[in-house]
Amino acid sequence: MMPSAVIPSALSPAKVLLLAVHFATHANIDSLTSLCQLHASTLHEELLLRILLTYLPETIRPELYVGLLQQILERDFQDTKAHAPDSSPVDALTEAEAAKKVKRLHLRSLNGPLIHESFQRDVLSSFLVLRARSIDTETGTPSQFLDLLLPFIHRSSYLCTWISSIVVPYVKKEQAVDSRNSLLQFEALSDAEASIFLLSRQPDMPSTVQLDIDHDLRESFGPWLYNPDRWKEAEPDGGKDIVCEGWQEFRTWLVSQAASSWPIAVQVLEKWGGIDDVCLSHGLTMKLAKRFQDHCRETYAATTLACVYSIQDTSLECLSRLYNIVAKLRVRLAYDEKYESLEKALETLPDLSLHNISTLWQDRTASLAKDNILAPKNLLTSPTAESTRLLLALILSAYNLTLHGHPSSVRRVGDLTFLRDTRDQNAVFTKLLWTIEKQASTCDDEYIVWARKRLLWLRGWRDAAATVPQEIDNGTFCAIHRESMDADFLKLMLSSGRYDLARSLFEDTDYKPLPEKAIQEVVHKSALAAFDNATSPDRARGGLKRCDEILRALPATVGPSSAGTKRIRALLKATHALSGYRLVLRAGESVSPVVLRVHSDPISIVGKILAQNPGAYTRLQEFLEMGINISEAGLPCHSVHLTASSLTTEQLQTHKEVSERRITALCIQAALSEEDFETAYSYVASRLGTQAGNASSAAQHVMDDWSWRAALQAGQYVRTERSKKPTHLGTASGNPTIRHLQQRLECLATALRVAPTSELQDILQSFRRCEEQLDSAVKEEATNEAAWDAEADAGRLPGSFDRPLFDERCLSRTLNASAASRQMDEAPMSLFDLSRATARVAQKNLSIMSGLKSISGDVGLVGQELHDESNQRVRKRDQLREAATGTLVSGVGWLIGANVNPNRTSRGEM
Repeated sequence: MMPSAVIPSALSPAKVLLLAVHFATHANIDSLTSLCQLHASTLHEELLLRILLTYLPETIRPELYVGLLQQILERDFQDTKAHAPDSSPVDALTEAEAAKKVKRLHLRSLNGPLIHESFQRDVLSSFLVLRARSIDTETGTPSQFLDLLLPFIHRSSYLCTWISSIVVPYVKKEQAVDSRNSLLQFEALSDAEASIFLLSRQPDMPSTVQLDIDHDLRESFGPWLYNPDRWKEAEPDGGKDIVCEGWQEFRTWLVSQAASSWPIAVQVLEKWGGIDDVCLSHGLTMKLAKRFQDHCRETYAATTLACVYSIQDTSLECLSRLYNIVAKLRVRLAYDEKYESLEKALETLPDLSLHNISTLWQDRTASLAKDNILAPKNLLTSPTAESTRLLLALILSAYNLTLHGHPSSVRRVGDLTFLRDTRDQNAVFTKLLWTIEKQASTCDDEYIVWARKRLLWLRGWRDAAATVPQEIDNGTFCAIHRESMDADFLKLMLSSGRYDLARSLFEDTDYKPLPEKAIQEVVHKSALAAFDNATSPDRARGGLKRCDEILRALPATVGPSSAGTKRIRALLKATHALSGYRLVLRAGESVSPVVLRVHSDPISIVGKILAQNPGAYTRLQEFLEMGINISEAGLPCHSVHLTASSLTTEQLQTHKEVSERRITALCIQAALSEEDFETAYSYVASRLGTQAGNASSAAQHVMDDWSWRAALQAGQYVRTERSKKPTHLGTASGNPTIRHLQQRLECLATALRVAPTSELQDILQSFRRCEEQLDSAVKEEATNEAAWDAEADAGRLPGSFDRPLFDERCLSRTLNASAASRQMDEAPMSLFDLSRATARVAQKNLSIMSGLKSISGDVGLVGQELHDESNQRVRKRDQLREAATGTLVSGVGWLIGANVNPNRTSRGEM
């Protein structure tokens, strides 16, 4: 084995330089170190570093030549005589050739525009910067050049700053995100662009990894901010203003993340403490000026408030985390002594009231606008004691609203609070009550008590019992009156059957939240609501039973003697009466109780019952009681509709009388439709007659369009084979035809008494026709009696003698007069019960028949004009007079003293 060649001491500088380039190109660090030790004067520090920078391959691991760099730095090369480098690569070259090759070497400069001025005076620092950039560019493995830089971190303060605030953040970012950006490109970015780069995430990165962004902020973005070159101080208007584009970009980014991806923003706010929470790895140490740190702390707190306002999520998880963030921020800012958990806050409901929140949001729209939410003068996001207290109250309000069924974000609650719109607040409150009522079905009374306490707290963000009467509340439900909220809760308790709870909170307590009148109103409304929701008219079950229970829930405050209670109980009685009948108002749909209460004419429902239930007309008394209850319930009984609260005692009595008339008329019509004239006649005789005579003065002014029609309909009824037979005759005529006509005349007489003037002419015509039929029937009966008597006279008996025949004309006249007289004596007494006062009423109505008291004279005159038998023609004037007055005289004229029998006698004699 041949011994290694030894470099002669007379080796020229050109060949030494070429040999150093050769060793560097082949990464022969040991030979290069020996060469440096032998020719230190030729290979001075800058030249050697330029050779390494230019020819040493970037793929060589830094730890192989860091030792050489340290020796170059210290100018203390190790003794390498035993390992002399091989000079064969340059031995064959002449000096001229060597010099020529040296001139062709293009060594990289250690200075230039891309080198910071702080490195211009330190060649080793410049080499490290340029070498790191080269390694990153050529290999794409930024982790390697940390091995190159870290051994020299204390070389200079700026080298330490550069490594800590640029290289390390870049390396951390490149390890997390494959951005394909070089270190040189990263350094060339503006502060805003560099901030965006450090905050960017891999698009396809899982969300679990994205939520580790607090590590990036702590280990890359935070150290990057410690570079003093990032911070500037301006002097606007004589004061100093700190500006950091990278920090401002971070604030804007964080607020945008809060609006679009709240978990990332919340993760940052929860786990990153701002400028004080920075991790300088590898034993690095950096300091930032106190004024810059204070600026970061203050603006980071403001950014936290802005993020909370920007988050639109309404989940309980998000709101819970936001509460923790703001509560801890208040402790960090020394506004609260200790942190209070959300669970404890919901239990204790702390006093977060503010005297005048309008000072915090002079223009809410501008305050929460995207471009203005981070403004230094924004009072909503300035981290003051009032603004953080307000935000904490809004978060708790949003949590309570979401907890009770109305998902709300902090901003939505802010709008609800700041705008003070009564309609919006009432709508939200009503929805909450609906949800609480729904959940109460599976919860105990304690749930309702706590729900009420929390919703009352929302009115002023404090305990409702501590509210000063004249003080204005500024909470989420500040536009809703306290009594209104308690009234709605009382409705909730009554509708859900919590009667004992309602009694303990509103009646059996020293502090009564509602006045007695308000409680009565709520109870009555709740009872009517239960009534309206009922599906069965049976009072013993369903909604009507619940309605009755509500009326009894607060007996000390809402007793049975109150007017409202009486009306509702009357309504219950009237509705319960429907349960005994079949009633269908629409095809295939049974009637519900609410129909009776909202019907414009509830008495008409009785008519539908009579039409759908055969034989129901016989229960007149039940229907009359229903009518009385309808009247006492304040429901309309005729076209004039008065509310129950406006009815006076006289008006109520009028309603009762009118409903009695209408129901009686309906039953008469129903009886006639079922061919039961006897029952209809009994109702006319016993009800309509007495009703007309006993009507109150107020009832007389109500247009009765029902009684006379029913009486007229009964008077016009003609018996058929389907007509029901009378069950007893009493003292009436044994002839059913005469008896029926007498009853019809009595019905028509009743119609005459109660009918309006405009209808009397038609009724009189019916009365005349019926009277003529009665006269004809009486004559026929008399003729039949005479014939029967003739068959039974003495001449037909054995031993009798023939008797001279009487003049048939005379006999007929005598029989007619006798039968008529006897028939008038045997007529039913009810027909002759008509008083003279009633006849005078008829006289007053019949304006066309003036001078009723002189009827007997008129009738005599008529008799004289008709005395001549040969003249069968009667003047038209006399016919009209007979039609207008004669019929009334024969029917009811005797009541005022008219002599009827002489006229009849004369007529019979003609």
